[in-house]
Amino acid sequence: MKPVGKLIVIGGAVNKGSFSETDYDQNIEKNLNFFERGILRKIINESKHKEDSVIEIVTTASQIPQIVGSEYKKAFEFLGAKNVNVLDIHNREEANSDAMVARANAADVMMFTGGDQLRLTSILGGTRFHDTILLKYQEQDFIYSGTSAGAAAASENMIYQGSSSEALLKGEIKTTQGLGLIDNVIIDTHFVQRGRIGRLFQAVVNNPRTLGIGLGEDTGLFIHNDVMTAVGSGLVILVDGRFIKDTNLTNINLGEPISIDNLTVHVMSMNDHYDLTTKMLTIENSQFNPIPQDK
Repeated sequence: MKPVGKLIVIGGAVNKGSFSETDYDQNIEKNLNFFERGILRKIINESKHKEDSVIEIVTTASQIPQIVGSEYKKAFEFLGAKNVNVLDIHNREEANSDAMVARANAADVMMFTGGDQLRLTSILGGTRFHDTILLKYQEQDFIYSGTSAGAAAASENMIYQGSSSEALLKGEIKTTQGLGLIDNVIIDTHFVQRGRIGRLFQAVVNNPRTLGIGLGEDTGLFIHNDVMTAVGSGLVILVDGRFIKDTNLTNINLGEPISIDNLTVHVMSMNDHYDLTTKMLTIENSQFNPIPQDK
């Protein structure tokens, strides 16, 4: 059964402007360049009650939750959101508390910030708070949004460690169970800027059923009804391993280079769609679409 809720995953470094800068208003066009176009506005527009939706910013992954939470709160409020709160869960006891479950139940949007995805899953995984989010996502008009660590943790399996430069050496990439909102994909973030394509290659060759998703910075995917739509200013890379013909994966030792034959790669930009059911990509601004003729 398809989830009723919506998933918005972001590659990190959202150019929302720094509301701590004294010249923010003077540089408003520059500072609003990204989020007015795309992702934070998209979150508000897609939420159940729009500007009146209850938005909880979950800063558990971050080592500087007060700063991160404050910035996102100001960014959402600048776009007109009226009920924005910061929710910093420090430990599993808090994540199992009645108070945190009540806040999760009252939320229309949960925005999970960047930081360390392993910290996020180790604190929240299997708690009442986690169970509440999963149930709301399955059954209600609810948005899970995550940037960087919050995006990487959204899938059933996630990458939590691995050098970009040595990503195609066997065993270099470490994965573990994520928060489990979406199956059969694995998400990597800060993708283009940090050269992480090899990390996805290895994650996919380990199990070719898994679709690798690489999110560039200031770029995200809106996922609803098994269709992924690219939003933001950059690129989304998809790595499809279903048609792999050959690999040396099981015949080499740890630390040795991996060979892969016939790995499929797609590149998405703003408003392109990928259907998770049919495995088909639709390029919104395709050069092969017929040009309408004036009557």
